[in-house]
Amino acid sequence: MKKNVFFKITINIVFILLVLVALVMIFNRPIKNQIINSYHPKVSRRVVLRAEQRQRQDTKRHRHNVSYNFKKVKSLDFETAVKARMASNQIEMVGQILVPKSGIHLPIGLGVSNTTLALAAGTMRPDQKMGTGNYPLAGHHMVNHYVLFGPLYFKTKVGDRIFLTDMKTIYQYQAYQRKFIAANRVDVVDQTRKPIVTLVTCDATGAGRLMIRGKLVNKYPLNTATPKLKRALLRPANN
Repeated sequence: MKKNVFFKITINIVFILLVLVALVMIFNRPIKNQIINSYHPKVSRRVVLRAEQRQRQDTKRHRHNVSYNFKKVKSLDFETAVKARMASNQIEMVGQILVPKSGIHLPIGLGVSNTTLALAAGTMRPDQKMGTGNYPLAGHHMVNHYVLFGPLYFKTKVGDRIFLTDMKTIYQYQAYQRKFIAANRVDVVDQTRKPIVTLVTCDATGAGRLMIRGKLVNKYPLNTATPKLKRALLRPANN
């Protein structure tokens, strides 16, 4: 009698586990997107200054959290998203990117570690500075039109405004080029004389890249921005 009860309990547990696994597989993408969208960091000038200080001093934390090794970048699967969300405090935030027409509003983190790219746009060179030369940013292209750099692929067009800020100064760019390039075109990350922003994400196949470039058209203190723009940049990112 006891053996039969134990057997039935075991079967029920196994059945429930199989159902849970099946549900996770079915809803893998929506759950992953929700995990990413649940990240709403408050990027402040104080946070930026601390990250920049750790970068200058090359602290242990900076070396641990920041990587520019593109070969180690993984596709953004469910496991990577969960791990990144649990380790979001490792992102060394140095500002924000806002593309109003596309609905992009993300923190900018140093480097292209899997944690950073799972939740933010990542810088692609250790020496880049907003408003000076080429400022390249990488981001994941999601099937969802509203997650990470998904809107970049589906919505961003030539002529759109792109705002970067280090929470002190706003750098306003205007997109002038939308181009699909080979994945090995690392030259697009190189420094330039003219001040531009270069946004890079995967194409629909994942084998190539979409590049959008914008030229610097204006820069001004954050506290002098229009009320609408100021509200957008002072509220939590990814919002």
